[in-house]
Amino acid sequence: MNTIKHVFFDLDNTLWDFRKNAKLALEKLYIKYDVEKKYNFTFDQFHPYYHDSNEGLWALIRDKKITKEELRARRFKEAFDNLGINNDELAAIFEDEYMETITNYNEVVDGAMELLEYLKPKYKLHIITNGFIEVSKRKIETSDLNGYFDTVTYADEIKILKPDPRIYTLAIQKAKANVEESIYIGDDWIADALGAKEFGMSSIFFDRLDDNFSQEGIATITHLDEVKKYL
Repeated sequence: MNTIKHVFFDLDNTLWDFRKNAKLALEKLYIKYDVEKKYNFTFDQFHPYYHDSNEGLWALIRDKKITKEELRARRFKEAFDNLGINNDELAAIFEDEYMETITNYNEVVDGAMELLEYLKPKYKLHIITNGFIEVSKRKIETSDLNGYFDTVTYADEIKILKPDPRIYTLAIQKAKANVEESIYIGDDWIADALGAKEFGMSSIFFDRLDDNFSQEGIATITHLDEVKKYL
């Protein structure tokens, strides 16, 4: 891949450790609102319900079946309902405070900073994210990721989400890059790996959850340091 000049990254769970930061933020809210004492469910009992709800709803957003507003209205209500806590007011409080709380935690994915230090002298670095624009900006600006990227493309800018090719078109235009000189690295098989490949960009699938998806022409890694084999 010696023709590559531009490296595009997904943000959440590729560089910024969303799952880890979300768990830390939610545990703080769980303690703040004394949920275990009131309902007799521990945080460790609650968290899998939130994780399943959030991951499932983001997949529906990616597939254009719901809006981000619907996700925000549903994820905590579903998590609490499925756990056995019927309290819509509590769910609304969690949603309202969660977006603010999560950006107080800024853990990055293992190997992210070492990889960025390795790539920065050699390539132009960019981000494409489906995340909420205000929150995503804060994730980058208040974490160790700040300062490494020439451009950041937010799906919210044009209300179109990966894997829609128009978000990749916008990112390429903002970066003043050519598709043939660009590669994309992300942890979502459909939105990132397939989306980039179908757009015509080289792609690397970061298989953090051992999904074991594969397709000819898409490289797969399980740790970010493996990117060095390709770049």
